[in-house]
Amino acid sequence: MAFVVDPKDGKTPETSPSPGEMRSGGERSEPERSVSPGVAQPDQAPDPEVPEKATRRRFSAQYKLRILKEADACKGKPGALGELLRREGLYSSHLSAWRQQRNKGELGAVTPKKRGRKGNGKSAKSHREKELEREIRQLRRRNEKLELMIEIQKKTSELLGIPLSGPESDEND
Repeated sequence: MAFVVDPKDGKTPETSPSPGEMRSGGERSEPERSVSPGVAQPDQAPDPEVPEKATRRRFSAQYKLRILKEADACKGKPGALGELLRREGLYSSHLSAWRQQRNKGELGAVTPKKRGRKGNGKSAKSHREKELEREIRQLRRRNEKLELMIEIQKKTSELLGIPLSGPESDEND
């Protein structure tokens, strides 16, 4: 049997596709892939919605004490503490920090510890004291100016011979 090479594509008749198997130039030989959810396709616009910013969880003192009580009850039961933590969505570091707070007596307090920057040690009274001291300095300067004006008036009246009548006073003064 002689092998004939096709002059168009350089293939033998056994390796060249049959006329029914021929594909057009734009067809793919691979099957279409499924679309993964959440992955934007080139012809689709991405989802413009911005996810909500996560907020920090806050735990009340009653909740902390309840969880510590349950955690203490889990001693001796293998896997019970891990189950508790998974159920509540907590970490073991939460328990250790809350135990320290309980030992210090912070969990039994009525008011929670204030968050944020600590003050510089100066109270509101010291601020009020500073305002009062500033006001006193201003009043002293004003008093000195007024006393100087009175001295000038006294000297002027002496030079001109005009008697100054002082405030009416009792003869006992």
